[in-house]
Amino acid sequence: MGLRRLTESQGTLYGFAGECVPIKGTVEIEMVFGEKEAARAIMVLYMVIDAEASYNIIIGRPTLNKLGAIVSTYHLCMKFPVGRKVGSVWADSRIARRCYEDSLKIGISAPTLTVNVLDLDLDPRCVYENERPHPAEDVKDVQIGPSASHVTKVGTTLSHEEETRLDMPGIDPSLMSRSLSVIQGAKPVVQKRRKHGEERRKATKEETNKLLTTGFIREVQYPTWLANVVMVKKSNGWWRMCTDYTNLNKACLKDLYSLPSIDRLVGGVLGYALLSFMDAYSSYNQIQMHPQDEEKTALITEARAFCYKVMPFGLTNTGATYQRLMDKIFKEIIGINIEVYVDVMVVKSTEAIGHCEVLEQVFSILRKH
Repeated sequence: MGLRRLTESQGTLYGFAGECVPIKGTVEIEMVFGEKEAARAIMVLYMVIDAEASYNIIIGRPTLNKLGAIVSTYHLCMKFPVGRKVGSVWADSRIARRCYEDSLKIGISAPTLTVNVLDLDLDPRCVYENERPHPAEDVKDVQIGPSASHVTKVGTTLSHEEETRLDMPGIDPSLMSRSLSVIQGAKPVVQKRRKHGEERRKATKEETNKLLTTGFIREVQYPTWLANVVMVKKSNGWWRMCTDYTNLNKACLKDLYSLPSIDRLVGGVLGYALLSFMDAYSSYNQIQMHPQDEEKTALITEARAFCYKVMPFGLTNTGATYQRLMDKIFKEIIGINIEVYVDVMVVKSTEAIGHCEVLEQVFSILRKH
């Protein structure tokens, strides 16, 4: 057949050992499975690669699903429906044995990647304070959280507009907001308020006041859904306030937007000269809840009930929603200069000398949104 019918396609296949094989193109061929009256013809889209193997083609899951096939490696047989009949494809045990023996003779020729590792401690906290670099301009403290201790240092030459960006207004609802797809006919559940000890009650009050100060929650009087708060003590002695959305999550449809494969992400950063790892701050809370669904997120405390104005942690589909947002924001450079898994970002550069320009591009996109 040659390569004349080959359609250009960009992409990479990843092996079990992490080896990368570029895709040369795709070609669609009509394939006949079975024999005589129990035969079935379907169109199969093949990806063409240049690799040493003891076999010529591999039938993947899309084709097997299209056939409705059931494969038994023990019996070396594949069966599939053909009208009211059952089609069969049997393997030759001698050929299967020869292919296996030939595959053992083929060496894996994965490309050797040379990576220059530069281990830098960007904040060494060493005792030699006089050796640490100092800002080139005067700085001042700017509060970035509800507590007076949540401050960062910024240059005094920042304009008022640049300073207000530190307040993080959140994602524009026209770009992304969170709606709850409650199953039709689902009965709202109001959980009975649970009792907490004095330490937990005090921590709940403090965390609630923080959320009110930042504008993440508001008071609600007549909620149809109501969930309890769950206080979890962290390793540093502080408390994390979570919400038991078990009932609400069961009543919501699942978002089928898939998260990236970890194997693909790891393979996507292999061989790059420099990597920068970043976590989004208050990631989920940057997405606004749809106004009509805010009260469904209601939570009960010791005295009052509140609901979230932003997407809270613990709600179903939060990971898929945030991944969809990141894919939309970085659609032009994802897979090229950045890899994203929910709120974790890895900025990558093929040359260390150009890494600052890549970071500048990423931060420019983040500031835009």
